Amino acid sequence: MQYAALVDDLLDFIQRSPTPWHAVDNACGLLAKAGFAHLLETDCWPSKGCEAGFVTRDDGSLIAFRAGRRPLLDGGIRLAGVHTDSPGLRIRPRPTRQSQGYGQFNIETYGGVLLHPWYDRDLSIAGRVTGADANGELVSTLVDFRDPIAFIPSLAIHLDREANKGRNINPQSELSPVALRLGEGDSFDLEQVLLDRINADGDVSIARVLSWDLLLYDTQPPARVGLRGEFIASARLDNLLSTYVSLRALLAAGDEHASMIVCNDHEEVGSVSASGAQGTFLSNVLERLIANEDSRADAFPRVVRRSLMLSIDNAHGVHPNFADKHDGEHRPLLNGGPVVKSNANQRYAGGSASVALFRALCERTGVPCQFFANRADLACGSTIGPLTAAELGIPVLDIGVAQFGMHSIRELAGGEDPAYLLTCVTEFFNRLA
Repeated sequence: MQYAALVDDLLDFIQRSPTPWHAVDNACGLLAKAGFAHLLETDCWPSKGCEAGFVTRDDGSLIAFRAGRRPLLDGGIRLAGVHTDSPGLRIRPRPTRQSQGYGQFNIETYGGVLLHPWYDRDLSIAGRVTGADANGELVSTLVDFRDPIAFIPSLAIHLDREANKGRNINPQSELSPVALRLGEGDSFDLEQVLLDRINADGDVSIARVLSWDLLLYDTQPPARVGLRGEFIASARLDNLLSTYVSLRALLAAGDEHASMIVCNDHEEVGSVSASGAQGTFLSNVLERLIANEDSRADAFPRVVRRSLMLSIDNAHGVHPNFADKHDGEHRPLLNGGPVVKSNANQRYAGGSASVALFRALCERTGVPCQFFANRADLACGSTIGPLTAAELGIPVLDIGVAQFGMHSIRELAGGEDPAYLLTCVTEFFNRLA
């Protein structure tokens, strides 16, 4: 896929994926179109004949695989691990509040969200709605309002003269989005609003709304930016950029080796869930696939130890206005190629063998390679990499492309880096060192 076309498709995927559930739904559509079989965890999977398949859990996590001609005990599995969720604002079970004649959404923060950029944005809501159909049976559907329906207004500087001096934000009292002006006796019933929107979209599966998983998002579309158009600006680059590129690499991969992508939800809140990296999703799928090929009791640990996983999550590019926040020898640049992330305390997964393998892979494909390590006096974030390595014993290496504004409502990355990453991950699936 050409560089420009890849960026266009990436930005379109992100635009159509305002939530983890939409991202997984869109990924499933691409996989099904490419001939991958949709498997259900509750079904018996075919022991033979399923050369490529995908399975979801809780709508927000996805595993897709391509079987290889080489036996698993010989070649293992090449995995790419990413996450589908992003920090932001989510709507509570009691979803609305009223103040000074305005109807507002009652929100809470999800993950380590950067709060200041959420002010003065045209916001919409999207997510998953569960209710009862006409027969009283439970059913879920996706909803995306698309239009701007909410706004979090800043307080005028005339009323807060200290606003530019580092004022803290209280998410309980200062982040409720304004949705409408209420007249005398008006009410704000989100359940009815959701039902009306679902029906307006032509979906009549739900007759009564019972629950939801809804989040707010910025309606400003993704864009190329810069005098030469060399950057991409968008919400959710962390980590839908990695998700989409890994998906494309799997679709482009050959069948010599078994390959797999693992797209986990809930990474931004610690991964402790049934569909998170500390859950059983990946181990359950691997156990079933390996048992289909070899039923011996020792097959699973043997295959796992022959396998390798790239944990792909965006890295911190060196900010030109805050260069001192980086270690002087580890300052990744946007459009500088994939970044190997290193931490001596295993906040990032990897070791000399896996790093050497990845560097050799980059050299073989002509892709530049960079390195990131936190300043020694700053705390380090983490990824699904160390969790997956610890849970399964699989060798894992943390990599990702450099970006600015991580966990902001709008982030910036290099427009050339998705193609670099796609080249590396596809080569990783097709060949090992």
